Amino acid sequence: MTATFRSLRWLNYRLWFLGALVSNIGAWMQRTAQDWIVLVELTAQDPLAVGVTMALQFGPMLVIGPFAGLLVDRFPGRHVLAVTQAAQALLALGLGALVLSGTAQLWMVYGFALLLGIVTAVDNPARQTFVAELVPASDLPNAVALNAASFNSARLVGPAVAGVTTAAIGSGWVFILNAVTFAAVLLALAALRRQELQPVARAERGHGGLREGLRYVKGRPDILAILAMVFLIGTFGLNFPIFTSTMARIEFGKGAGEFGLLSSVLAIGSVIGALRAANRNLPRLRYIVLAAAAFGLFCVVAALMPNYVTFAISLVPIGLASMIMTTTANSYVQTTTTPSMRGRVMSLYMAVFAGTTLIGAPVVGWVAGLYGPRWALGVGALSGFAAAAVGVAWFLSSHRVRLGRCPSARWGVKLRIDAELAASR
Repeated sequence: MTATFRSLRWLNYRLWFLGALVSNIGAWMQRTAQDWIVLVELTAQDPLAVGVTMALQFGPMLVIGPFAGLLVDRFPGRHVLAVTQAAQALLALGLGALVLSGTAQLWMVYGFALLLGIVTAVDNPARQTFVAELVPASDLPNAVALNAASFNSARLVGPAVAGVTTAAIGSGWVFILNAVTFAAVLLALAALRRQELQPVARAERGHGGLREGLRYVKGRPDILAILAMVFLIGTFGLNFPIFTSTMARIEFGKGAGEFGLLSSVLAIGSVIGALRAANRNLPRLRYIVLAAAAFGLFCVVAALMPNYVTFAISLVPIGLASMIMTTTANSYVQTTTTPSMRGRVMSLYMAVFAGTTLIGAPVVGWVAGLYGPRWALGVGALSGFAAAAVGVAWFLSSHRVRLGRCPSARWGVKLRIDAELAASR
């Protein structure tokens, strides 16, 4: 088995990977259908309403995510995931029934998005840390990257299926199909060989558990720098549903099928980026900085594309850069964090990464509605450049990078990275 897929040699990880892949396809179907009915069926093409929906779905991670991390650190991951996955299935079933009955209103979609966000606030850190129970520590970076590849491989299929299904038989059935896909991951959890699960240190019960996690992160300036970069891009850059839905509908006048196809095209780059990250043995902080700068650059390119086809093509490098950045950041934080702290640290990571959509999505939606979708992409570009600047500033302030005299260099000065630190970062 090649180095890129080495985690798949473990049976428990294979079971989880396959179950999660099916469930992720359903999740992408629901996301696509939800954004479409908000933009087209329940409003008069209002990008702000899409932003509000995203904020309600991801905002709970910012509010309750840190507390969810403590829960994840104390209980077995498979038990937590069984509850959260079943709850998400019931929510999908309920929203589908409302849409099919013709009684769905915008405030109802908002309510379901909020409930889904509350469940996801627990589910996400549980998913992130559960992989450590499925593979040895040496394969953890690879397993994290393959999880990302699974998630984005599902994006290749899910949005396209959602677009076709919505156009053919209506958006309500998309939610019903998503509810069915949760059976795959629940069956995978039940089939795991418990005796082969990796032992993971659990947090002790008592007061101060959350504060202990905050103190740990405060004492890790490298993780703080990553959180700052992830905050900027997660808040203002990774609002792809707003970018693709508004560009497809408002800028190019396309329908549900073309909108779903854009999400699938974006996933092509994301899958390539995730597999590229999976091929590395150790995550490097410098890759995060370079990928953030590339994300900003490609957002500028996408904003300047003259038609639907060229815009779709420009989404491939955006997906590539964003996935290298986020997957490397995720792997770095997980592999360098004390195991008993991992759930709390990853919940803080997810709160900053996805929970701040509560702030960014309405802002980006407002920009798209007032100035146009191309300017919204401009906001995404600025987030990438700002994140890269934070990373460079951390390297300089922590003396990881220094300027040295070099007579052979054109200007007599050369940028040097400390060799010992480069090996570890």
